[in-house]
Amino acid sequence: YSLLSFYGEPKEGQRLEDVESLILAQIEKIKKGEFPDWLMQAVVTDLKLKKTKELENNSTRADAMLSAYANDIKWQNWVDMIERVSKITKQEIIDFALKNFNENNYVVAYKRTGEDKSIIKVEKPAITPVDVDRDNSSPFVKSIENSAPKGIDPKFLDYSSDISKTTIKSGITLLYNKNTENKLFELYYKFDMGKNNGKILPIAIKYIPYLATAGMSAASIKEELYRLGCSFNVFCDNENIWVSLVGLSDNFDKALQLFEKVLSKPIVEDDVLKNLIGDIIKERNDNKLQKRLILNAAMTNYARYGQINPFSYCLSDEELNKLTASEVKEIISSLLGYEHKVLYYGPQELTGVTASLNGAHQVPAKLRLVPSPYKFEERQLDKTVYVVDYDMQQVEIVMLSNGANYKPEIVPIIALYNNYFGGGMSSILFQDLRESKALAYSTYSRYMPPNKLTKKYYNLSYIGSQSDKLGEALKGLSDLLNEMPKAEASFNAAKESILQEMRTQRITKAEVIFNYLEADELGNKYDIRKNIFEKVQTYKFEDVNYFHNLNIKGKATTVLVLGKKDNLDMKTLELYGSVKLLTLKDVFGY
Repeated sequence: YSLLSFYGEPKEGQRLEDVESLILAQIEKIKKGEFPDWLMQAVVTDLKLKKTKELENNSTRADAMLSAYANDIKWQNWVDMIERVSKITKQEIIDFALKNFNENNYVVAYKRTGEDKSIIKVEKPAITPVDVDRDNSSPFVKSIENSAPKGIDPKFLDYSSDISKTTIKSGITLLYNKNTENKLFELYYKFDMGKNNGKILPIAIKYIPYLATAGMSAASIKEELYRLGCSFNVFCDNENIWVSLVGLSDNFDKALQLFEKVLSKPIVEDDVLKNLIGDIIKERNDNKLQKRLILNAAMTNYARYGQINPFSYCLSDEELNKLTASEVKEIISSLLGYEHKVLYYGPQELTGVTASLNGAHQVPAKLRLVPSPYKFEERQLDKTVYVVDYDMQQVEIVMLSNGANYKPEIVPIIALYNNYFGGGMSSILFQDLRESKALAYSTYSRYMPPNKLTKKYYNLSYIGSQSDKLGEALKGLSDLLNEMPKAEASFNAAKESILQEMRTQRITKAEVIFNYLEADELGNKYDIRKNIFEKVQTYKFEDVNYFHNLNIKGKATTVLVLGKKDNLDMKTLELYGSVKLLTLKDVFGY
């Protein structure tokens, strides 16, 4: 049987039943034919865009072949799907809706909050440790290891030849990579500023998809882009703003003209802004229900930087509600006046792209410097245990310690250390704490890299366990961080895993430009993966052990604990440092 499903998420104060009614009302419009004739062709264009985009990915290509085979569909029929869809008429859509959507052939599921009274508890069985034999393999594993697939040579990027660089008007850098596969383009405006440069920036950037412009409503802008087989997206994090336009290259110039008009002549409406702010506040409140976000973002940033940190540095609810349409409009309309880069991946030649941008890009003759960011001071971590009380049956623990400055020469040993010690299901950490001792639902450890030269590495180790195993989990994780076991088979597997990844990994398309930008932030003038591939082959266990002893063992460690306070053994926590209880408001900043 086939299945057609619809999903909706309520706004603050909205009932789930209201969302259901909104969805059903849209279905009724289809049944009555209340949609414009042009929408049929626009849907086909959008399907073509999505299918072309999907098939850029090898896993999607393989999945398409598998699906066709498993469902006994001739490959030619699979390939011709969009052509057949393009011949469907508006009346056929109406007839389909009338036949298949009625009042008694669907089920609705509501996801409500509250306590489930029907849960049945069972006694916890006793679990004894299992010896982990890391030095022997089963005949099946040996048969795979002894197989001899055809060798694959790695392919690394050459930034001098894989990317073309030029400048457009106002001295703006244009990074270009040609799409030789299909007719899709991707255009990005990248600004080296984000939330750290101004708390209002994320709000203004998030409003861009709702903009109207001179002579066009927000809805008509979306309709026009939909007709053109294009769309624009926005993203703002702590340090970057990305505004992108993607779609079918045949309509690049038309979409670019509209894109530029929206950014340079924005219209911000008060009621739309109020709705957006309401959604943002609801999303922020919902974030306090996300365990991983609480632990890995809110608590981790609090421990590393203190109460004012990159995560908590944001507007309060009161400040959000005071924002005006004129403030947001001013930020959006001035955006293109700041220094930025332009990235293009698509089938057009560089000369054509340059000409289009020089004609359409609405920028002043002299660009302004981006505003200075807030300077966060990284703490020297000590033996402190931060606890956030959260109603959950499990306990989640993170151990943090300070790391070294970034240097290209230490990147290869860090890659091997991360893989061997805490990088996956075959790592020392996972095998010992989960597989052998059953102390963890999940566990990992990583020497976390910086994304800029001004930042440092730090070590983050995680274990999720049962509350009554808190002491054992903490001791098990702490012991391994201070004494790393030697397992020759696991070490060799870790090396081979990295080498195989390097041999088979291919950075292509727009990712070539993104990889270059990441390297540039760290001062690397070449593809660092080449160093990793060459050096990892030469390392012995003693090299990794030396790195561990120098950078991990004996380091002052801050412990983060997320769990229900009543279920936590505070005496055990005190063994690892001074215990401080934090609220969600403390770590979120709102």
